[in-house]
Order: sequence, then structure tokens, then C-alpha cells
Amino acid sequence: MRRLLAASAVALAALLTTAAGAPGSSPLSPSTRIICVDVAGNTKPVVCMASASRIDGRDDICLCEIGQRVEAPVCGPDERPQAETRAFERARRDASRDGSLVGDLFDERPMCVAPRNG
Repeated sequence: MRRLLAASAVALAALLTTAAGAPGSSPLSPSTRIICVDVAGNTKPVVCMASASRIDGRDDICLCEIGQRVEAPVCGPDERPQAETRAFERARRDASRDGSLVGDLFDERPMCVAPRNG
């Protein structure tokens, strides 16, 4: 019985660790989203498949028909996405070459995107 209890506790801890995802992330409000960035730095439409659940706000699969698939951080409650200027588009193009905008800044502000339902 003790072994079963110990194994259950270990399995529960592992499940909670993997379900946590990124720091500050929850299924209701994920910390990153996928965007498509073309060669000029413009964003293009992204096609995402998501669950029909109102509880789980994560996207399952996202594809880009035009441009590169890039992971971008979601703006916080007191943040807004950057204005789409030519200088910002050039900076986004250069920053997205590694496939992620997480941690990248423009004018000392993060290159974040609006939440999916916001």
C-alpha cells in the first residue's frame, strides 16, 4: 500500500510539473503565441487549430502559409503591442530569425503580441 501511495505521489508531482509549462503560463492564458513573419518583417495570417474548450486557451497546431513561424510573448496586463512602424518591422524581422521573439526588445519594450481572445 505504501508503494502505491508513493508511486501515486510521484506521478502526481510529475503531472503537475509538466502541466505548469512556462513560468507565468496557464491553460487559460498562455504566455506565448505563434505568429507568422514574412521576409520584410510584416505579420501574416496564422492558421491555428485549438480545442473548443473555454478553459484551455492554448493553440494545438499553428501553420504559416506565408512567412516564418515565430513564437512571440503575450503582452502582460499593463502592456500593449508595439505600433507597426517600418523600424519595428525591420527589428522584428531581424529578431525573428531564430524563430522566437521571447526576450527581444524594441525601444526598451518587449516585442509582445495581444492575447488570443483579447
